[in-house]
Amino acid sequence: MVEAVSGLHQHVSISLGQLLQNGEIVAIVDDDAAIREPLRFYFEEHGLPVAECASAADLIQVMASRNVALVLLDIGLPDTDGLSLLPRIVDQYPDAAVVMLTGIADLRVALDCMRKGATDYLSKPVQFEEIFHVARKALEKRRLIFENRKYQEELEEAHFRIQLLHQLSVKMNTVYLGAVELDQILRAVLVGITSKEGLGFNRAFLVMLDEDGRFLRGRMAIGPSSREEAGRVWGEIEERDLDFLEIVDNLKETSQTQDAAVNSIARALVVSAEEKDNILVSAVLGRRSYRVSPASGWVPVPLDRRSENGGRRNNGFSIYERREKAEAAPCLAVPRDLINILDEDSFVVVPLYSPGRAFGVIIADNYVTRRAIEDSHIGALELFASQASLAIEQSRLHSERQRKIVELEAVNQELDRSKDLLVEAERYSALGHMAAQLVHIIRNPITSIGGVSRILSKKNVDAEWAKYLNVIIRETERVESTLEDLFDFVGQCEVHKEKVALCGVIKKTALLLQSSMVKHGVTWEMECPDPEPVIQGDMHQIRQVFLHLFKNAVEAMDDGGKLTIVVTAAEGQAIVLVIDSGPGIPESYLDKAKDPFFTTKTYGTGMGLTLVDRIVSAHGGSFSLKPNPGGGLEVRVVLPL
Repeated sequence: MVEAVSGLHQHVSISLGQLLQNGEIVAIVDDDAAIREPLRFYFEEHGLPVAECASAADLIQVMASRNVALVLLDIGLPDTDGLSLLPRIVDQYPDAAVVMLTGIADLRVALDCMRKGATDYLSKPVQFEEIFHVARKALEKRRLIFENRKYQEELEEAHFRIQLLHQLSVKMNTVYLGAVELDQILRAVLVGITSKEGLGFNRAFLVMLDEDGRFLRGRMAIGPSSREEAGRVWGEIEERDLDFLEIVDNLKETSQTQDAAVNSIARALVVSAEEKDNILVSAVLGRRSYRVSPASGWVPVPLDRRSENGGRRNNGFSIYERREKAEAAPCLAVPRDLINILDEDSFVVVPLYSPGRAFGVIIADNYVTRRAIEDSHIGALELFASQASLAIEQSRLHSERQRKIVELEAVNQELDRSKDLLVEAERYSALGHMAAQLVHIIRNPITSIGGVSRILSKKNVDAEWAKYLNVIIRETERVESTLEDLFDFVGQCEVHKEKVALCGVIKKTALLLQSSMVKHGVTWEMECPDPEPVIQGDMHQIRQVFLHLFKNAVEAMDDGGKLTIVVTAAEGQAIVLVIDSGPGIPESYLDKAKDPFFTTKTYGTGMGLTLVDRIVSAHGGSFSLKPNPGGGLEVRVVLPL
């Protein structure tokens, strides 16, 4: 049987048959058979089972072997006084009501009976109707005491649940619920559902929708994996005298021992969200609780009546309707797989959801005790489920917030990079504009001065004049070199890519500086892999890159040294290391070395490394400098193969 439940407790009126439960009887104790036997017949005619006792010994024997709810006790018995027996009955059988019968109408005797625990007092002679009326009132009073006791227990349980829910709320409000904290709270909720101090269910399973909402999957569970194991587990809990908070503190130990098997059951719970008829899917999507129990007053809907009442079958379990209510809507199908996995046909399913989305369900059962699942327990279970839903929602909001923070940080970093690029673009634009004007204005006069100086130097025979002319020629060459660098920087056009054998270009470029290396006492060597790396690049610009790097290295080794060139290829990239043995560049200057016009040399334009960085970036590569551990400077150029 499957029924939607709301968890509300319904009031039920008490009938005469409900006054006695579990085989309870009324004991009539009187040594006079003329009173005892007719009274028994009268009570039995009104539906109350009776045991006759002629003495105190008979009563003790009956109460030891039978479940006595009410004792009609005569004060004068042959083997003992009823007033002396009364305290013993009250002490040993506190749940039994006692109505005293006596032939002496004495107020002091009546008060003495009431003080010693009698429920009521009657003086003989008395009509059977009056005795029956008093007996019924005594049984009703006894029933009210039981109900009050039960309500008191329920109030204490409710108080504990409120405390537990409060503790969970405090926990949720004091931490950001990541995956670890969420698991702790969800496991605490399941422990609250299954602990004796909580709802007292035997087992609880948490089944949640995955991230894309396509499947319901079991996530965790609490409880014994078999009925045989339950006795050992609960015996251990009672022996260690653990209360709820201690159980929660020992969650990790518990999950690694007694809950290992039941968690494997939870992991076997996998249901497609497309199975709309499945009770788990219907509970989570419809946000309704369901109680499943064996079909006592319910019958399967025949297949040939499907068009009449909407009946359906699913995995061997039929949808049910009440036989006596033909108009009742059919209930949901319970998949046979679910029954087999749980090994249980009586359980309750409660949804987990927030106003904006569904999360999953909690399944709870009394797998071991087989105790019926009451409406009050379902209502309390829904409270625990709402707390678990809040924890899941808070955890997901926290995860989304963290993800948004990461995205915003990425956007902010991108904005910073874009801002830097814009600033750099403006900077290079202004520099290019200024350089273009300088090249245009200065180049022609300098060329004329240099040309005339060289002509005069060839025709001059005076040594004094030759010295001055050589100064003019030398300084003019410096200006022309600066203008050439500016021209290269300003006139840098688009890259015309072609296949370039990298080692060949580097070697030919180094040979161009052979005479300068000899002059400065610099030796060089080159390492190149086989096969030789081939890149897509502009031949002229690639040669410019290494020409500037080699010139800088040679000029840095004014007193001689060694230039090492190492070419390697890895992960789709060609890597060229240019290492010199000169004094290097201070680390504080490394970040500025690529800036236009920055130089540490006495003579130089400071445009070389700026141009190198610009060309390498245009080819999709990278360019960096760092001090060489053996002394000097190490330049690293990376170009895509």
